[in-house]
Amino acid sequence: MKLSADLAAFAARIGHEFSRPELLLRAVTHASIATPTRPDNQRLEFLGDRVLGLVMAEALLAADKGATEGQLAPRFNALVRKETCADVAREVDLGAVLKLGRSEMMSGGRRKEALLGDAMEAVIAAVYLDAGFEAARTLVLRLWGNRIGTVKADARDAKTSLQEWAQARGFEPPVYTELKREGPDHQPVFTVEVRLKTGEAEVARAGTKRQAEQTAAKALLRRMETGNG
Repeated sequence: MKLSADLAAFAARIGHEFSRPELLLRAVTHASIATPTRPDNQRLEFLGDRVLGLVMAEALLAADKGATEGQLAPRFNALVRKETCADVAREVDLGAVLKLGRSEMMSGGRRKEALLGDAMEAVIAAVYLDAGFEAARTLVLRLWGNRIGTVKADARDAKTSLQEWAQARGFEPPVYTELKREGPDHQPVFTVEVRLKTGEAEVARAGTKRQAEQTAAKALLRRMETGNG
């Protein structure tokens, strides 16, 4: 088969020429439009998650030869989590080429974090099956770019770190409050406040409640640690 114009452009964006174009088509096919003769990307997602994990484990070991397993694990999790995969997918405009059923399309599927993250993992698997591990490794390292080098600073889960900071000082756990939800159901924006019992607080906005909580926690923790609380 020959790739459609949009898929050919996407293949060019990620820098891989497919010898088996049907793999890329499958990687971008969501279950909402799949048929018995046109399988969805779920099996590829399963494989791609494992390929991504191996690439990242190798890259982290090479980047910091003195790091312990306890130091490497949160960095690894930060690099392979669904939010990171979705961010990479947005950078290569993967959403534009997703093959979705009408209902999924109408509900904003092209922008959904879970769909983008899953499809990104499926694309990695498609490259792996098309050209082998080295091709997949090259793709991942190129698309993840400087995230690997900067992950040490971003690896800690901000909510967990803030709670540990508070507990170490005898404070009660921080309280998270959803202040506002705006926008349509398929593209909501959440405004969340995190507050310590001592009164210090931060507010953040994001497309998911979880991300808003993490962003607010990170900002409050940074402020408290630098003595600006």
